[in-house]
Amino acid sequence: MTNKLCEKLLHGKDQHRDIASIALKTIVSEVTTISLSQSILVTLSPQLIKGITSPGLNTDIKCECLDILCDVLHKFGNLMANDHEVLLNALLSQLNSNQATIRKKTVSCIASLAPSLSDDLLCKATVEVVRKLRSKGAKTEMIRTNIQMIGALSRAVGYRFGPHLGDTVPVLINYCTSASENDEELREYSLQALESFLLRCPRDIYSYCHDILHLTLEYLSYDPNFTDNMEEDTDDESHEEEEDDESANEYTDDEDASWKVRRAAAKCLAALIVSRPEVLAKLYEEACPKLIDRFKEREENVKMDVFNTFIELLRQTGNVTKGQIDMGESSPRWLLKQEVPKIVKSINRQLREKSIKTKVGAFSVLKELVVVLPDCLAEHIGSLIPGIEKALNDKSSTSNLKIEALIFTRLVLASHSPSVFHLYIKALSSPVLSAVGERYYKVTAEALRVCGELVRVVRPNIQSFGFDFKPYVHPIYNAIMSRLTNQDQDQEVKECAISCMGLVISTFGDNLKVELPVCLPVLVDRMGNEITRLTAVKAFAVIAASPLLIDLSCVLENVIAELTAFLRKANRALRQATLGTLNSLIVAYGDQIGSSAYEIIIVELSTLISDSDLHMAALALELCCTLMADRKSSPNGQALLALRNFFAALVYSANTSFDSLLDSLLSSAKPSPQSGGVAKQALHSIAQCVAVLCLAAGDKKCSSTVDMLTDILEDDSSANSAKQHLALLCLGEIGRRKDLSMHANIEATIIESFQSPFEEIKSAASYALGNIAVGNLSKYLPFILDQIDNQQKKQYLLLHSLKEVIVRQSVDKAEFQDSSVEKILKLLFNYCESDEEGVRNVVAECLGKIALIEPAKLVPALKVRTTSPAAFTRATVVIAVKYSIVERPEKIDEIIYPEISSFLMLIKDHDRHVRRAAVLALSTFAHNKPNLIKGLLPELLPLLYDQTIVKVIEKLDLFELMMQLPYAAYLNACK
Repeated sequence: MTNKLCEKLLHGKDQHRDIASIALKTIVSEVTTISLSQSILVTLSPQLIKGITSPGLNTDIKCECLDILCDVLHKFGNLMANDHEVLLNALLSQLNSNQATIRKKTVSCIASLAPSLSDDLLCKATVEVVRKLRSKGAKTEMIRTNIQMIGALSRAVGYRFGPHLGDTVPVLINYCTSASENDEELREYSLQALESFLLRCPRDIYSYCHDILHLTLEYLSYDPNFTDNMEEDTDDESHEEEEDDESANEYTDDEDASWKVRRAAAKCLAALIVSRPEVLAKLYEEACPKLIDRFKEREENVKMDVFNTFIELLRQTGNVTKGQIDMGESSPRWLLKQEVPKIVKSINRQLREKSIKTKVGAFSVLKELVVVLPDCLAEHIGSLIPGIEKALNDKSSTSNLKIEALIFTRLVLASHSPSVFHLYIKALSSPVLSAVGERYYKVTAEALRVCGELVRVVRPNIQSFGFDFKPYVHPIYNAIMSRLTNQDQDQEVKECAISCMGLVISTFGDNLKVELPVCLPVLVDRMGNEITRLTAVKAFAVIAASPLLIDLSCVLENVIAELTAFLRKANRALRQATLGTLNSLIVAYGDQIGSSAYEIIIVELSTLISDSDLHMAALALELCCTLMADRKSSPNGQALLALRNFFAALVYSANTSFDSLLDSLLSSAKPSPQSGGVAKQALHSIAQCVAVLCLAAGDKKCSSTVDMLTDILEDDSSANSAKQHLALLCLGEIGRRKDLSMHANIEATIIESFQSPFEEIKSAASYALGNIAVGNLSKYLPFILDQIDNQQKKQYLLLHSLKEVIVRQSVDKAEFQDSSVEKILKLLFNYCESDEEGVRNVVAECLGKIALIEPAKLVPALKVRTTSPAAFTRATVVIAVKYSIVERPEKIDEIIYPEISSFLMLIKDHDRHVRRAAVLALSTFAHNKPNLIKGLLPELLPLLYDQTIVKVIEKLDLFELMMQLPYAAYLNACK
């Protein structure tokens, strides 16, 4: 069938040719199995090549063949590897065709073929096209086609085109600068190809970025047919808008295509900005002023691209400087701040234009500017207000323009000091409140969000002086109330109206005493609606947190009843919000809530306290603490902290027996979850609760509990390992919080547990000894150090105890005595060369955590040992550096920064253990402190890539491995 269709395509009548073409395209698109595809390609491919290369066939047949071949290559290019060279030769010959249509379709075909070509054939195609570009006397249309071919190849193969940039980029730049004045298409195609190189081959094109930058800046203002006599800067806003528009559009020429060059230059510059964040400072010096100047572009589509390019510059600035506090003179943010007056001046001119599209683009620039550089418009608000007013009030304004203007207004209100806007509140509030009444729901919703920010600005704090907010209270309230009571509107508008009314009541409640009995029942009613209840719950949380103590007496009982019912709902977000709102209401209005309501709340809370959802359990426990602590606010909401606070609150409340609580907690230590006990991981949490319980109960109860726990450890008849496990953890948690030195020989009792046959008991004993030492360093730290030296068999566990001491000191920001540090370091460095990897890892972690406490002392000591002849020592100090790098800022950062290369360059060490340690340390730096290693990456990355190569184990290493393996395991490995 394929043969017959090809015959009809190549030699049939015109009407038959069209049918055959459609049929072949359908076959190509519908075939899915590889076997059928290959059988079809065997007959189809030669026929299509024949149709393309045969000299006697007319243009229409060639075009049909090229169309079908493009589809075939796009879908089955990788199955035609044997025909790639023949296909490529056939297609390259068609780039010389005199027919523009054939050349255009050939470019598409080669681009579809390119991804599946081998590197050699891709090189051949590129060399051939570049050769044609370099040949003197080539026709202009052929040059354009070949430049398009270069760009299409780059877009098709991506980074694989990188090795060929050295041949192509200089040719394209040369054509761009030397083309005749009227050859805009050639310049456009050249710039488009350069744009593709920048986006797809960022590493290979680096050396040409300087030349490309200057080229794009030159052609960004390329307009040979137009002389702008209105370039002089003027800030006189008294000019009529009509005059401004006429002067900007007095020149029109339908044949003028120079705008295509300017558009291509803007897009190429955008690609340079996106792909080269490291040259931002240079871009601000050279490109930023040019872009701001080109905001006056007369062609609207090009102006949008100029705006988009500038937005990319702003976004890249935000990405690069995220988290940076320092704004030195070389910082992109500092350089941007210097340009703000020029940006605002130029944008204001665009906001006075008649074009809606231009105004939307101008607001987009302002939006991004405020996001990247908050508080940068404080001195320019007055000049921007007329533009906002006009965008919101003008009858010709579209919904899109109003939304952009409102989003900018919201962002600028949220990011600047309220006092900045007080002079302009009247001018700003009127159009915003009018927009609340708009018919289009997205405009209304955005206007309501702006009202929320406006409320905060009008009355930033309850004791505000110097600005009279009262004239604005009722207009804002009335505008929002009209939306709140309207049932026939979009859900987004309903939610925004509820949130905004919550803000209005919490901020202006003392001036709305007459209105509160009207609007509060409406909010309660919204709690009964499944669609709006979550938003209404959050609104009441805002109201309850208000320092004005709003009178909720008319609705409080109904609100509590609704909220209590919500605790039974399946919607997790609703239950979460409900717990937070109940907490706020009980803190503020607890004395107005009846005891029966409290009883129902407690019953509902009991179902939420479960280890299946720790976040929900934390919120429920926090609410329990609020209920028991006589409405004193509870600490933070982490599950374990909330649980500890809960047990402490139970003891303080004097409503529950300490002994019964302690028994309940300890009884959870059963041999397995199947027998009613908790998982072993949960024992740590229980131990912390026991410790908090003991400390809250007083010294006498605490002492008796410690004695009881010690007895559990000394009881040889006890077969319950879970009970001993929990006892050790409890002793550790109590000892960390309270000095237990009054309990004689408690350390010896704990060390006895090192002999246990259970690994979890040994680990818990190690943990307990280390934490007890934290409670009294002067007594127990020397004991641990002495035991490490004298008890070789218990060395690993004792080192873990020492690690607990050091980690706790680093977390608590506490410091050791100098003499203690010297003893610890001497001991740890002695064990750097241990044959046991576990010991070395614990030593490394200890050294890393001490480095957080004493970085000035540790970093030089670690650096000295990077040159140690012992490979294990070198590996251990590198791992120690890994453990010293944490996500939060630490004082070690500035000390280790100059010395990082000494540790990470061990990635080229001859010993594989050291190399592995360096790779792990590099990974930790990259994840937690990338700024510290950024300057070393050019040197480190090639070394890192080298570690990905699989290397044959040397004979000596293999022999060592054989010696370490048990004989039976060795025999199995050799089979």
